[in-house]
Amino acid sequence: MNRYPKVYTFTGAVILFAALTMTSISRKESIAKNMSNPHEQAHSSLLQVLEAPERSNELTDREDIYGWLIGGWEATVFDYAADGTAQESSGEWHFGWVLEGRAIQDVWIAPPRSQRGDKTLSKQYNRYGTSLRVYDREFAAWRVTWFNPVTGARNDLVGRRQGADIVQEGIGPDGRKIRWLFTDITPTSFIWRGESLESDGKTWRLEAEFRARRMKNK
Repeated sequence: MNRYPKVYTFTGAVILFAALTMTSISRKESIAKNMSNPHEQAHSSLLQVLEAPERSNELTDREDIYGWLIGGWEATVFDYAADGTAQESSGEWHFGWVLEGRAIQDVWIAPPRSQRGDKTLSKQYNRYGTSLRVYDREFAAWRVTWFNPVTGARNDLVGRRQGADIVQEGIGPDGRKIRWLFTDITPTSFIWRGESLESDGKTWRLEAEFRARRMKNK
């Protein structure tokens, strides 16, 4: 009769040893996976510390002029030459809160990823860049910086609400005044226009227009 407790004890020890062994193997595999793909680990870490789930309590409803953009948009793109002729294409635009909800960052891609593939694109209408929008309370406006690594373009603008529109103003690389506007804003659509001031100091020339529609949740 005394052999049965010994059997149970032995069986339990075997099960415990097997469980510990599997846990050790799983842990080693996880560590090995992270070590074998450090880029993926760094990518995940960056997103975790960059993105924010919502707007910071430091921003008021009045100050938050961009929060309605959060999410994904698809757009029909029109680039206008000096003679007014248009080059039509398409793009995608993604917005999110970052830096503990004190800023909004976006990624603007034109043509969209679905049309890029491995083909070589002309730099003229190739955009895969990002804008960072940070509210400056002392200035009572948003400071906006756009980077497009494809062409090396950078623009610094100041954004404010004007009536129902959002107007962002700055100086272009050629010294001319520029303004980028969000107009015709609805919950599911808007029009973005990029304009530059002509030499007469009065006429604004339309250089680009994006007609955006909110992406449907999949």
